[in-house]
Amino acid sequence: MTLNLIGLGLNEKSFSLESVSALKKCKKVYFENYTSVLNENLNYLEKLINKKIIEVDRNFVENYDVSEAGKNEIAFLIVGDVFSATTHISLFNDCKKKNIEVKIFNNASILTAVGITGLSLYNFGKVASIPFENKKIETPIKILKDNLKINAHTLFLLDLNPGENKYLSIKDAVEYLEKKGVKEKIIGCARLGSENFVVKYGDMKKIKN
Repeated sequence: MTLNLIGLGLNEKSFSLESVSALKKCKKVYFENYTSVLNENLNYLEKLINKKIIEVDRNFVENYDVSEAGKNEIAFLIVGDVFSATTHISLFNDCKKKNIEVKIFNNASILTAVGITGLSLYNFGKVASIPFENKKIETPIKILKDNLKINAHTLFLLDLNPGENKYLSIKDAVEYLEKKGVKEKIIGCARLGSENFVVKYGDMKKIKN
């Protein structure tokens, strides 16, 4: 039996044929919905594999007992790529420790889709996340300054809580940067991977508005 860690990509139809074949064999299919948000719903995929997809939260994934995959074919659906978030490497490592087979199905993520801005992926430095509660948070600014020292771009990922329908807006993120004294030209990206994606470039005021 196997634990299948499947990257969905950035929309509900960007998964691979290989992953669909694996999903059809699974007894249970979990969808973790807290590390990122899917631009569409999963109805299309449910019909394609003829299975109910079970949405799970952070607590479920972080405390998941991989032994279930030692008895049945199990899948975790992950928005973007499997290893864009550290939670999933923990599942991978748990399987290795317990001699449970684990298969990885990689896919596109924001870390590659950001190339649509025209910036070379080779020129990005360390990635930073901006959380909701950020008044006393300095780590994103430190990462930005370190990247600037080596003339590298910085990708900021914005906090989200799909369970409560909360998403940190680009406006909120820009205001955070402004309060920390940042005055760089920036690019704002929304809904990358969907047909109605948006990419805007300019100074802080323009992007904020």
